[in-house]
Amino acid sequence: MFRAGKAREIGYVVEGVPVPGNTEKYAPIHENRMLSARDNNFSTFSADVDRAAWATIRRFLNDNMLPDPGALRIEEMVNYFPYDYPAPVEDEPFSVTQTYTDCPWNPQIRLVSIGIQSRKIEKVRPNNLVFLIDVSGSMDSPDKLPLVRQSLAMLLDHLAPQDRIAIVVYAGAAGMVLPSTPVSEKEVIEKAIAGLKAGGSTAGGEGIRLAYSIAGENFIREGNNRIILATDGDFNVGISSTSELTRFIESQRKTGIYLTALGFGSGNYRDELLQELADRGNGNHGYIDGLTEAKKILVDELQGTLVTVAKDVKIQVEFNPAKVDSFRLIGYENRMLNKEDFKDDKRDAGEVGSGHQVTALYEIFPAARNSQGSQEGSYTRMELTEKALKSDNLLTVRIRYKNPEDTVSRELSSVLKDKITPLAETEASIRFATAVAEFGLVLRESPYRANATCSSAIQRAEAARGKDQEGYRSEFISLVKKADLMLRSRIQGRND
Repeated sequence: MFRAGKAREIGYVVEGVPVPGNTEKYAPIHENRMLSARDNNFSTFSADVDRAAWATIRRFLNDNMLPDPGALRIEEMVNYFPYDYPAPVEDEPFSVTQTYTDCPWNPQIRLVSIGIQSRKIEKVRPNNLVFLIDVSGSMDSPDKLPLVRQSLAMLLDHLAPQDRIAIVVYAGAAGMVLPSTPVSEKEVIEKAIAGLKAGGSTAGGEGIRLAYSIAGENFIREGNNRIILATDGDFNVGISSTSELTRFIESQRKTGIYLTALGFGSGNYRDELLQELADRGNGNHGYIDGLTEAKKILVDELQGTLVTVAKDVKIQVEFNPAKVDSFRLIGYENRMLNKEDFKDDKRDAGEVGSGHQVTALYEIFPAARNSQGSQEGSYTRMELTEKALKSDNLLTVRIRYKNPEDTVSRELSSVLKDKITPLAETEASIRFATAVAEFGLVLRESPYRANATCSSAIQRAEAARGKDQEGYRSEFISLVKKADLMLRSRIQGRND
């Protein structure tokens, strides 16, 4: 058994021998470290509602391969699954659910779970969508352009007659296949989708320029204006560098046009590029490995995919150093912000859609009960305030966000008390989320995995499976079992 992407520029590695023809690229991940709450008791990061990582991991495992380490974004794994968080009250955009519990893979530390639920937008707004479709030669594969056609046809069936769709393609050159057309003319749109053929090199950058131009010409005030990019990410003609593409897309953010980047296929998939484009385009990033995932993103979660509830959403956790010795955020490595970024309204952050959820898990070393109010250093003396010493607060969560049409942020906060709830007594959602995180630590071979095992993750996930109407949790359990066999066989092979 082998892990994909060990040699990222040349392909897979099987028994130490590079396999040519694979150029998939994933951004490296440098795991968050344990940080002293005395030195800096703030943790700040951008909201992340992308779920591409789990779909990519699933594709690897279904192909009997262990994923590239860069694909293992644990926060996206955790956020893939729906949880039972309460809806926001009144006109608030978010609800916050916090839990302080045991850590199942390390008895020396504890876990904090922070669950954020966004408001569901009941009012249906008209859509101005531009499909930007890669029809280059690299898309000539059953899991690429044919799957794109099927996915778009599925989406078309769930749009309103007054919604508008345009189709732009790019290969050797960019071109408009379908001008902005109302969905009421469904047969015309279906014919354009069915006629998409692959062939040629890729001019992704020029296609993006044209797509933004068409979206702007047909802009709907108080509507959803969005480009949906469908590609394997293999940009090699036109604007080819990430920096050039991101600069252009950033310049378009103020227009109110959002970008959704959907990845397809394998072999030359550019995960790191699509992730960057979606981030800079005030949008989201997904990976479609089959029709089930297409249905999840483009049908079941259509409002969340297309409708933005809040933009530039930042989360800041302030730990009470009298209660917390040190802390570590699991995942979100590419979403970390500086403390001062939290109140900087010019600092870009993540977008959260209708009904979206954000879950974050912290590992925490509790402060010693006999901890003193001051700590001597070689050159400084750290003093805890009287308020910190007397408080029974463990931490405070603050969320800063802008309404989609605003330029000034608003803020809400929630406090978590220093009261442990045994893991067995927590909600099933919390226990399942910890199972997903534990599996991520095992797959990453994380130095923080301690006693984490696939068997432990499976046991906890099975107990917390719940109703599982869509079967996502059952599928997770099956894939963890498969990964466990793969990992065990690899270890056995090393021992032999």
